[in-house]
Amino acid sequence: MTQDSQSNIYKNPWQLCSTREVYRNPWFSVREDQVIRPDGKPGTYSVVEPKVATGVVALDSQDRVWLVGQYRYPINIYSWEIIEGGAEVGEDSQSAAQRELREEAGLVANQWQSLGPTIYISNCFTTERSDVFLARDLVQVEAQPDGTEVLQTQALPFDQVMQMVRTGEISDSISIIALERAWHYLKRS
Repeated sequence: MTQDSQSNIYKNPWQLCSTREVYRNPWFSVREDQVIRPDGKPGTYSVVEPKVATGVVALDSQDRVWLVGQYRYPINIYSWEIIEGGAEVGEDSQSAAQRELREEAGLVANQWQSLGPTIYISNCFTTERSDVFLARDLVQVEAQPDGTEVLQTQALPFDQVMQMVRTGEISDSISIIALERAWHYLKRS
């Protein structure tokens, strides 16, 4: 493959003709783009644009991971997950993660570690991205969940949580990626 042909595969094959917002709520917006597809035909591409998501692997001094359980309306299941939430406009990811840890689990962490580069949740129809963190040196405070949240928390040994990932008991993508990254980060340290 020549250098010219190799660089062409990384170029955007889509041509944007126009865009319009078709829906907005406090958590996300949806836009509809009129495009020329890679095959040269006209088309429509709809894109969901949510807030930046955050995830926190909260690890206590007994090597237990704090999980939050809640009913997830869109998929009609109860889900055990790491602490997650969305950043407000202008709020950086770590500040949002700190806020969510306090609100959902009633925890404050004195040590924070980024767990690597941004995760794109489902890049075929959404711009949603997530930044994930490891939080340690935890202090218990009062939880303050949002009015849309009915939460349970539990702290389980990290080995058991990783088994939950392997068996599918934890099926949330942000949780799985963050837990795997934390597991490998801690095993290398």
